Amino acid sequence: MNDPQPISPRRRLQELLAIPDSQRTDAEWDELNELEISLAPGNREGAPDPNLRRGSPSGGGGGGGGGGSSSGGGNKPKGGGARKPFKRPQRRTPKPPAGPS
Repeated sequence: MNDPQPISPRRRLQELLAIPDSQRTDAEWDELNELEISLAPGNREGAPDPNLRRGSPSGGGGGGGGGGSSSGGGNKPKGGGARKPFKRPQRRTPKPPAGPS
């Protein structure tokens, strides 16, 4: 007779998010967490494989960046002069205990 229409996951997520945190039951929290995970961009159908490298489709040599090579320069701060590399402080040797001699 009156078959309930299936609710879309996005709509159900919005309904659960409308409930104040302090009033949600454990079952509602569990359902909310599952919906957030299933609807995350990386878990959608047709999403690109996160294990594949991004970059130029040519797949060729070192011109495009990527990797951890020192030629990149994209992560360096802009402006100012060259910065000194971090130098780890030396570890001091412990002093022998002072005692009666």
